[in-house]
Amino acid sequence: MTRKAVSIAADVSERHLANLEYGEGNASILVLLQVSRALQCSLAEMIGDVTTSTPEWLLIRELLESRDDAALRRVRIAVGQMLGTGSVNTAVSTQVALIGLRGAGKSTLGALLAEDLGFPFVELSREIEKFAGCSVSEIQALYGMNAYRRYERRALEEAIQIYPEAVIATPGGLVSDPATFNQLLSHCTTVWLQADPEDHMLRVQAQGDLRPMAASKQAMEDLKGILSGRAAFYSKAQYKVDTSAQGLEQSFEVLRTTVRKALGLPMS
Repeated sequence: MTRKAVSIAADVSERHLANLEYGEGNASILVLLQVSRALQCSLAEMIGDVTTSTPEWLLIRELLESRDDAALRRVRIAVGQMLGTGSVNTAVSTQVALIGLRGAGKSTLGALLAEDLGFPFVELSREIEKFAGCSVSEIQALYGMNAYRRYERRALEEAIQIYPEAVIATPGGLVSDPATFNQLLSHCTTVWLQADPEDHMLRVQAQGDLRPMAASKQAMEDLKGILSGRAAFYSKAQYKVDTSAQGLEQSFEVLRTTVRKALGLPMS
């Protein structure tokens, strides 16, 4: 296609296209998307994404494009099993991981569950701080999120290696790192502790942390946005317990029953 033809198809000026070609254009993602559609290629190809770097990557992308979530899950499991890593745990694991946003009840219910099962209780955030020698907030402020994610993965790896039986309370954002989340799914029996946004906020405040409300008047909307964004990842857990549906004692009984049944343990 000539530059003029691309300009017309993409509704982008020829001068702007010329600047893009020479690497001088400061285009928004939306403009790049318009150009990519005009050229009938993916935005990933235009920006040099790794999944477009070889013919094999491109062929895999083509096979997976437009597949529904169930099909993609089957592919992920099959690929993980073929490579020997990152597959979903198909066997019963006595390493029980609780996932969910902060305020869902992971620490409180996790400690109760560990005591009931006679398993060690591992709060991954505390393990991360031990590795780093400082608090989670200090890690993120001093070294950045990438460093925090590395500590997080290392802490999970050690917990899995050290404790054949354990209840692990995970940080709410762990699901944001695909490699770490894959590792969790492949080694642990996973339970999503789900709660309403209002309960998340109230519980965090009850812990003495007023920052969510102090930081922004839009705190609740932000919280709902985070929950919405992570729900698709949290839902990959094998089991789900809604901690907003009942009180603490009832939530614990539901969690206890769910986990004991999953592990094939007696209810007494």
